Order: sequence, then structure tokens, then C-alpha cells
Amino acid sequence: MSGVAKLAVVGAGTMGHGIAYVAAAAGCAVALTDADPAVLARARAQIAGAFTKAIEKGKATAQQRDQALARLTTHETMAAAMSGADLAIEAVPERLDLKRRIFAELESLSRGDTILASNTSSIPISEIASALERPGRAVGLHFFNPVPVMRLVEVVRGVETSDETVRAVREFAESLGKTTIVVRDTPGFATSRLGVVLGLEAIRMLEQGVASAEDIDRAMELGYNHPMGPLRLTDLVGLDVRLSIAETLHAALGDDTYRPPALLREKVRAGQLGRKTGQGFYTWEQER
Repeated sequence: MSGVAKLAVVGAGTMGHGIAYVAAAAGCAVALTDADPAVLARARAQIAGAFTKAIEKGKATAQQRDQALARLTTHETMAAAMSGADLAIEAVPERLDLKRRIFAELESLSRGDTILASNTSSIPISEIASALERPGRAVGLHFFNPVPVMRLVEVVRGVETSDETVRAVREFAESLGKTTIVVRDTPGFATSRLGVVLGLEAIRMLEQGVASAEDIDRAMELGYNHPMGPLRLTDLVGLDVRLSIAETLHAALGDDTYRPPALLREKVRAGQLGRKTGQGFYTWEQER
């Protein structure tokens, strides 16, 4: 195990509870917090369900599940979750104002050496950490969905992020069985900047009637050996998340490559957000 004995995760949605699951499974004490008690309760049930599936697949034992769940606590306040935390990861929606406020509160609740990380996929870390008194301990720690399956963690070094902070979070991520890359703090970093281009172009092709969603995805899966096509992946990530990232990159880079297609906006307005709502570019009712 890394030097992180206790992890606090702020935000119990898809990414937050996924991070909590892999950290608890790896032997870390995890304190998960969310402002919505219903989301928090659902997250704990989802984590327990993930362990049940792992047992069914022979990837975990009942004893390992029980030990991991004993290491997981849930809290309705950040103050309770941050007590004794060595590392805090925020996994709240992609809004700069919200992330800045969360970071400022985390700093006020933490020890001087506690590392503050953001799971943002597009917002510059230096902007999120701009109000901190000790920005050297702020860093991007970008996990991918679904967290238990995806092997990569993108470590984003802000302008003032210290070498020690980068070393510590890489060690932590690798203790979870992940592979890390380190990138400079630019909008979209490496992964979102590349992935969003492919996803948005696939949506434009669908909008223009070039091919069906299934055939566009099949082209990338079989022609380029991608494990999942860009439209199915967008459904998994969430169309609202994809739209938010595209808007952030379009505003930051001024490049029409990142301008969200009308079809993406229409689907988000209609509440068709992908797997989490049962409908996106595909129908997911049988898989929710």
C-alpha cells in the first residue's frame, strides 16, 4: 500500500463511488461523502453490488468484500470525511465554481500535508486551485469510467504542483493496480482532448446520416481495434458529461473541432444522457 492510509472522496456519483470501491478493495480506509443522503446511500449499495459481481466472477472472496466494506465509511459532511485524511479526491460535476468552492473547503478542513486532488477531465487544475493557500499540494487525478475496469489514471501537474505531490499520487494510483501518465495542465489534458475529438466527430457523422450508430462504432472496434466504439463510450460516460467537456474545451481552445454538435445538445435537453438514464445513442433499459 502507498503512503495514503486514509482517502476521502467528495461526491458519491458514478466516478466517486467507483474510486471509493477500488481504494477500499486495495486496502485503503475510505471516507465517502456527498451532500445528498440518497446519493450516498445508493453509492454504498452500488459498491456492495460491485463486490457481489466480483465474487460471482471469482475476482474476490466474501471475506475480502467484508473487509473492504468495513474500511468504507459514508458521511454527510466533508468535515467528518476529512478527519485524518492523507488524500482527498473531489469527484463533483464539471463546474469550475463548484470545484473551487470544494477545494477551498477541503483545504480549511485538512492537515497541511494532505493532498487535494480533482478528478476533473477537462478543467485546468491551476484554475481550480487558484484560491488555495498551499497550491503545491493540489493535483489532477483523472480516473476513467468504469473505474474498476479502466487501467489508466492521468496525473495532471498544475503550475505550482510540487514534485512530492506528483510522486505521492502516482504511488497511490499504482497501489490500486493502475498505470499512470503525467501531463501538463492544459484544457482537456491528453485523454479528454483526444477522446472528445473522436466522440464529437462520431456524433456529427450520425447527425449527417453517414452510418448508423452501430456501424460507426463497429468501424472503430474492428477497423482500429478499439475495445468500444465512440458512441457507446459516450453513452457510458454520459452525454451531459461529454457536452460539458466539449463546451469547456471549445471555450478554452477556440477551436471549432470541439464545438458540440446540435444532436448532442438535443439529446441532453431531452434527458437522454446515456446508460444512466436508459437512453442515449443506444437503449440501455436491459443493462441499467
